[in-house]
Amino acid sequence: MTATGGTRAGGLRGRLAGLAELFPGLLVAIIVALAATFLSEHYGGPVMLFALLLGMPLYFLSQEGRCAKGIQVASKQVLRVGVALLGARITASAIAELGLAPIVIVLVAVVSTILLGGLLARRLGLSRQFGTLTAGATAICGASAALAISSVLPKHPRHERDTIFAVVGVTTLSTLAMIFYPLLTAALGFDDVQAGLLFGGTIHDVAQVVGAGYAVSVEAGDVATVTKLLRVALLVPTVLAIAFLYRAELKAEGGRARLPVPGFLFGFIALVAINSLGLLPAPVQGGLQDLSRWCLVTAIAALGMKTSIKALLQVGGRAVALIVVETLFMLGLVLALLLAVA
Repeated sequence: MTATGGTRAGGLRGRLAGLAELFPGLLVAIIVALAATFLSEHYGGPVMLFALLLGMPLYFLSQEGRCAKGIQVASKQVLRVGVALLGARITASAIAELGLAPIVIVLVAVVSTILLGGLLARRLGLSRQFGTLTAGATAICGASAALAISSVLPKHPRHERDTIFAVVGVTTLSTLAMIFYPLLTAALGFDDVQAGLLFGGTIHDVAQVVGAGYAVSVEAGDVATVTKLLRVALLVPTVLAIAFLYRAELKAEGGRARLPVPGFLFGFIALVAINSLGLLPAPVQGGLQDLSRWCLVTAIAALGMKTSIKALLQVGGRAVALIVVETLFMLGLVLALLLAVA
């Protein structure tokens, strides 16, 4: 065997050994994701929350042993793939069909909520990063936004704990909103379009937006879904803006500031463009959306396994108050805007 052939064979063996090292942890995360999906489909409830709750008791697996590295990869690399594939849900024409008023409502609500989060966090004695994380998750697309924003925030000892709290918080509040917001729109006498705009403009997670909208009517569900996808489309500029704002805290070792632009953002943009041009056949689009959901559920299961329940409880009442106020602020603002343009 030549030296080149031996090098290639050695490299292949090394890669296979690396994959074998990751397999146990990835397998555990996938099994937890499957269990969460089964519970969600058969008993109702948000699959993301089930994945978190099922993963948390397995915290010990992420600390040492054969599963640790695979869980780490599932919580980061698999997550980024899932966020990038969200772009398969969105087209430019779907955004354009909303008209000007819904776009203005969404932009004002998202920007205002994120600004509020940073300011209010400081008033409550919490870090600006924590306020940005929870507000971004509240304003854009719940757990997916929390994971994407977390990837470009400065890392600190409480970083993963804060991320998992944001995911748990927005998922829980999103579920409550799915139950109570339709009752609110009925009490206010909203028509289907107004109800859809409220659901799509305020509820955190896509699944709960769809659930609330179609519980009212098909028209409300359609309007809610498109409005929500507009918020999801703001994920890219929001993550880029947050990365830019925190660039001074994310300096490279050489002392030069760098702007971290994760590759998954470019993947997201590319898929939106391809989907907008009609180049994604329906089966491929559906497959990518399913793959995105599985990647995100698997990543959240892994994050659950990396989170100490004891450490999560130490976040405190101020953090809970922060994310509740952000949610109520966004609801009140969108309600005011809808009534103003009615």
